[in-house]
Amino acid sequence: MRFIDVIGTAIGNSFRSKLRTTLTVIAIFIGAFTLTITSAIGTGVSNYITTQVSAIGASDVLTVTKATTTASAGSGPAKYDPNKATTTAGVDSGARPGSTIAALTQKDIDVIGASKGITSVDASIRISPDYIEYGSNGKYELSISTNGALTKADLAAGAQLSSSSAENQLLVPTTYLKNLGLGTAKEAVGKSVTIGLTDYAGAKHEVTAVIVGVQNETLFGSGVGINKHLTEALSSAQSTGKPVDAKPGYASAVAHFDPASSPQQITAIKKALTDNGYAAATVADQIGSFEAVINGIIGVLNAFAVIALIAAGFGIINTLLMSVQERTREIGLMKAMGMSGGKVYALFSTEAVFIGFLGSAIGAIVAIGVGSIISSVLATTLLSGLPGLRIMQFAPSSIAVIIGVVMLIAFLAGTLPARRAARQNPIDALRYE
Repeated sequence: MRFIDVIGTAIGNSFRSKLRTTLTVIAIFIGAFTLTITSAIGTGVSNYITTQVSAIGASDVLTVTKATTTASAGSGPAKYDPNKATTTAGVDSGARPGSTIAALTQKDIDVIGASKGITSVDASIRISPDYIEYGSNGKYELSISTNGALTKADLAAGAQLSSSSAENQLLVPTTYLKNLGLGTAKEAVGKSVTIGLTDYAGAKHEVTAVIVGVQNETLFGSGVGINKHLTEALSSAQSTGKPVDAKPGYASAVAHFDPASSPQQITAIKKALTDNGYAAATVADQIGSFEAVINGIIGVLNAFAVIALIAAGFGIINTLLMSVQERTREIGLMKAMGMSGGKVYALFSTEAVFIGFLGSAIGAIVAIGVGSIISSVLATTLLSGLPGLRIMQFAPSSIAVIIGVVMLIAFLAGTLPARRAARQNPIDALRYE
């Protein structure tokens, strides 16, 4: 019997007991379907994160904070240091928002700026504005993006912020356009808005700024981005009436280094800062922790899919063992006519692999169809605020690997029945009732 005949016979034998084969295929289908969906989610999220990180153009930036010192277990709170500068933690500080954390002083900023490999450093000044207003269209609350210095905006219209400009510049998200009455993204560019805020003494201040660009919402937040000149203007207004003996403190600083630095050089820069008592991280470092959580969740889901496939493997064993028992006389006849044990083994192994292929292929095809529909619906509904995110992306290589793995599991599951069939004694098999 030629190899092609073995394949044809194995496929035909698979459908001798249609109900039994169908139930086994369904079990494999469930596992393959789940694996394909979870793999697509992992691919979709990873690709979106990679796209966002590569698009922000901030590969030469470090976020630097004071290193956190943790007291040993059972030692109680650390001793109060009146000379230690503190500030209130924000959502980007790595600490619980609203808690008191160690702050960077001007001396720290100078030390960071003098560190080897650092080309420039700017303190991250926290601005607490009251409102933003365009013309007489009403006042609206606003949040200022804490990632403005770290990111390069995904623009819907206009230009990026200029750190060297003497003009008060800001970027507004597309979600601000309608409420503020700014019109379309292109129409909003060049218009002046008013930002109101309150100083230490409770007096109200207003600062005028020009919209230089409109940005799409991204993974990195949807707040208003402001340039260095506007930051200084708002900080100056906000600090009016501040006590002269108040210790200035900054939650973090933005340090720039040579964009051409190698990964080893970046690691050396971060180590030098760590040795001086600071914690430094690139945007990729910060996003990496988020991606690790996503990969962990995907891994757990994949584990459940593998359990389903293992259960399906026992179904294959049962199906083929029953097939061997029912076809004992037939196996004896084939061996009596000169068919070798190896060919018999190949026949039943091919049958197992075909069942695995059938279940995995159907599972993958259905998963692609269902997943594509769900992904499209989510992109226009729940995930519409994250342009470019398709929660499920089906990579051909991943689909091929999944089908290959399922076929391998099916082959291993079919090994026991195939060996049993190959070892049948022709005379005893022909006498089998």
